[in-house]
Amino acid sequence: MKFGVTVVPSVSDWKLFVDLEAMGYDCAWAADSQMLYSDAYAVLALAAANTSRIRLGTGVAVAPTRLAPVTAHSIASINRLAPGRVFLGIGTGHTAMRVMGQDPMKAGGFREYLRVLRALLHGEEVDYALNGCSQSIRFLHADRGFIDVAHPVPIYVAADGPLALKAAGAYGDGRVCSHNQTRARLQKSLETMQQGASAVGRTLPDDFHTAALTFACVLRPGESPTSERVIDTIGPMAAATLHYWWELYQKDGDTSTISQRCLGLWDEYLAFTEKMEVPLAKRYQQVHFGHCAFLPLEERRFITPDLIRATGGLVGAPDEIIAMMREREAMGLDEVTLLPAMTEARSTLKDFAEQVIAKY
Repeated sequence: MKFGVTVVPSVSDWKLFVDLEAMGYDCAWAADSQMLYSDAYAVLALAAANTSRIRLGTGVAVAPTRLAPVTAHSIASINRLAPGRVFLGIGTGHTAMRVMGQDPMKAGGFREYLRVLRALLHGEEVDYALNGCSQSIRFLHADRGFIDVAHPVPIYVAADGPLALKAAGAYGDGRVCSHNQTRARLQKSLETMQQGASAVGRTLPDDFHTAALTFACVLRPGESPTSERVIDTIGPMAAATLHYWWELYQKDGDTSTISQRCLGLWDEYLAFTEKMEVPLAKRYQQVHFGHCAFLPLEERRFITPDLIRATGGLVGAPDEIIAMMREREAMGLDEVTLLPAMTEARSTLKDFAEQVIAKY
């Protein structure tokens, strides 16, 4: 099992990546969300120039906000600074697009995006269509020190729906999902990705990487999952699930992803959002305020044991967390990547490294 951290990137605190390396984490993923955080690639450049071992990448990059050649160029530039330890996490842009009131990229466009990315990151020439005009493109100065496509940059695709999963199988080197997925769902996803790979004459490699985004807090004696310190630590990531449910509900009334154990909590949260003073047309801005970085005071009451369990949070004593992770590893996961509240990041991740990773 590999241990990663998803960082809400702040260009004024790029040294967090240096600290993660010192703590012994394997990977650091920089979240990409232009209306919320610092630029992921700017922070990754600073991290790459000041670390030597930890693997670095986007967690995850947002396809609709950059052309595929631009994304390939950006991550290949980081790879020049840290050759062979860079990866590209990529997704359709749920949060980054929703905070602008826009929809994520459609599955067909995302598949084409991945095709172009993979070719360019392998140093190949590829047909690329822009504004209805298709032309052949390639990196012209790949051997002049500007970028590095000689060392592999694995592509880890955030995918849940069948079309995105097939695209991940066709063009990805791994897949990112949420930590709360069941064994049956993980197995079904793998089968779908294998179908996608087969459709383009490819076989998924044995080292196809499977990572899950989650959050964690090692409980201290006498603490419960809803102790004040624990909510400070895990609240932002747990609340992001409510934001996700709200977006799907606003789109077409979809409540299929809401956990059964959280139906009462969902009713309370929906009532809470309906009382917001912001007009509905702009309410997404307030709903996503603090998203994964900090927890607004008025949302603390929604961080319940049921929400923590429903979202797959690693909250418990060290031995309990290790047992949860052993179960996930047996289900086929290769990596967990933790997203803590940023003000609590160092203490939270230090506790986890010393009390969980060291004993795993």
